[in-house]
Amino acid sequence: MEPGATAVSTNPRGIPKAPFIDNVDQFVGTPENVEATLRKFQEMIAKYKTMEGHLAQRRRGLESKIPEIKKTLEMDSDEPIVTEFEINDTLWVNAKIESTKTVCLWLGANVMLEYETGEARDLLTEKLETAKLSLNQVKEDLTFLKEQITTMESHLPSQHSEIGKAKM
Repeated sequence: MEPGATAVSTNPRGIPKAPFIDNVDQFVGTPENVEATLRKFQEMIAKYKTMEGHLAQRRRGLESKIPEIKKTLEMDSDEPIVTEFEINDTLWVNAKIESTKTVCLWLGANVMLEYETGEARDLLTEKLETAKLSLNQVKEDLTFLKEQITTMESHLPSQHSEIGKAKM
């Protein structure tokens, strides 16, 4: 953002840190740079808010995925499972599923694979740990982004003040 600025520091996942400006006159430089600097600040805020929206959506996805994985792991037993099975949109039937040596896991993108139960348990446990780690990182990134948005928005009034000075 700043002419001749050095490398911008980022968080561990590469989100740039907002600059903290303690002297607006020195940061902006000449009066001609005021509006361009303000525009850059507004663009950066828009980018931060876009990232925040994407991360919030990802957080919701992970928060729904983790309980599903846990529920699937809890089904791993040698006893038969009694459940309801959907035949039609409005028709359900009770089903008793006997224990098996293999299971089919839906991997997404129209892909389902058959695994031995031990392999499936290991895969699901790994996926659960990865999802938990990703959720923590997303939460950290959301907190970081909120701080950056607040920092950038706190500089806007001083930028508007500089525009007013430049036009006088």
